[in-house]
Amino acid sequence: MKIICITGGVLSGIGKGITGASIGAILKSAGYNIFMQKFDGYLNIDPGTMNPLEHGEVFVTDDGTETDLDIGHYERFIDTNLTKDSSWTTGKIYQEIFEKERKGDYLGQTVQVVSHVAGLVKEKIKQGYEHSGADISLIEIGGTVGDMENEYLIESLRQLRHELGSDNVIFIHLVYLPYLGASKELKTKPAQNSVRDLMARGIDPDLLVLRADMPIDDNIIKKLSIMCGLPEQCVIPSTTVSSIYEVPVNYHHYGVGERIIEKLKLPNSKFDLSAWNTLLEYKQESTTTKKIAMVGKYCKLEDAYYSLNEGLKTAGYWNKTFIHIDFIDATDIETEGTQLLESYDGICIPGGFGTRGIEGMILTTQYAREHNIPFLGICLGSQIMAIEYARNVLGYSDATSEEFDTANQSTNHIVHIMNHQKTISDKGGTMRLGSYECILTPGSKAEQMYSNNTIQERHRHRYEFNNNYREEFEKNGFHISGTSSDGLLVEIVELSNHPYMIATQAHPELKSRPLNPHPLFIGFVHAL
Repeated sequence: MKIICITGGVLSGIGKGITGASIGAILKSAGYNIFMQKFDGYLNIDPGTMNPLEHGEVFVTDDGTETDLDIGHYERFIDTNLTKDSSWTTGKIYQEIFEKERKGDYLGQTVQVVSHVAGLVKEKIKQGYEHSGADISLIEIGGTVGDMENEYLIESLRQLRHELGSDNVIFIHLVYLPYLGASKELKTKPAQNSVRDLMARGIDPDLLVLRADMPIDDNIIKKLSIMCGLPEQCVIPSTTVSSIYEVPVNYHHYGVGERIIEKLKLPNSKFDLSAWNTLLEYKQESTTTKKIAMVGKYCKLEDAYYSLNEGLKTAGYWNKTFIHIDFIDATDIETEGTQLLESYDGICIPGGFGTRGIEGMILTTQYAREHNIPFLGICLGSQIMAIEYARNVLGYSDATSEEFDTANQSTNHIVHIMNHQKTISDKGGTMRLGSYECILTPGSKAEQMYSNNTIQERHRHRYEFNNNYREEFEKNGFHISGTSSDGLLVEIVELSNHPYMIATQAHPELKSRPLNPHPLFIGFVHAL
């Protein structure tokens, strides 16, 4: 069992997820099977009920687990479908502890944090490793060392190294070097203190990664090598880059893979990052820029649509095109009008919940349809596309979704709640979640892009197209090009008389990879 633990210090949000994912990509390039996990200190069972404006997007795995967006980084960089074993929160850990205690599984013992809770964390790490069949597992601890809610997680990892040995469990600590404008220098004291905090908890890091927004010179590396007791080659600079896809290549340049292989006592390996280099070459050679308007509900935080943004951008790179995305709150369309959309080459409406901004999205969709602007709808975007068509083409002026019609004033719910959702009251983990089969209509644009008639896509929704209107839509140019395997649920729709107006009830961004962009994104970029 070979495990790499990734911790952070000084402040959060400096890129532990990207660091872990990049290291995973490097090790995978040498032929190792990689598994990744993240442990977060918050008490929510999962991020599924958290506000995207506060926490960022909810990433859904094939098995239907609602996870942190870092799981998306992992999947994209190591090109591996992860599972429920990859995402743990304090809430989920304690829920299992309480359930075990109530069942009598602890046989009358006094249930404690250090022994029982830490023991369960170690069990989940080992379980994930074994279930995945991995050669190496990477474990990220959310937040920073010293956070009260993470103390038991750090202790769990300390115990794990004690049990398995330092040849099998290593630590990579990521710290931030603040830049002091007055003296025009990077300061190392916060990093030194963070390493001391980690050491005070019984853990000496094997590698120290330095995050900074300014160049890191050799003197800083030498200083931190001395102050933190690490060889200079184990102090890795990581300055801010223009693209996160440069990070694996940069870490490889500094020998991160070799250092890890040495410390884990693994055979010498040859690393091959040629595919990542090719992606960066295509990005560098991109000479065309296309502008996309992302019209949604959570536009004040770009991380709310992180996977979608990256999917579109990487599809652009492979087409040697820069995709510039502007985030427009749908309520701004309601107040200022569709003139806000006039300068864009394409329009995308992403997923979301609730009534705010819906009319702005409908106006946006109408604008894209009437002006032949390439349009891509995701989840809610597919429902909006159907509602707009019903109102402005089929003549159902009160057309809406059952979700938005809380006063039940409309007689035309073009979108309604799925039957099995009607009796569900709990919000967490109860939607249609995970990967489902979809059958594509022969000859449709969707089938042409996928180059297949049977596909798998991930979902996260409660509402679906109302089949009572299906025949009328089909007769009037609104083509249903993808359905569930039983033919009952509408999954993909497209307009036959539009250059590119396609929407899916699924979330294709969750399966798009930087080295293998999703077919719908490639088609969208080509249409711009």
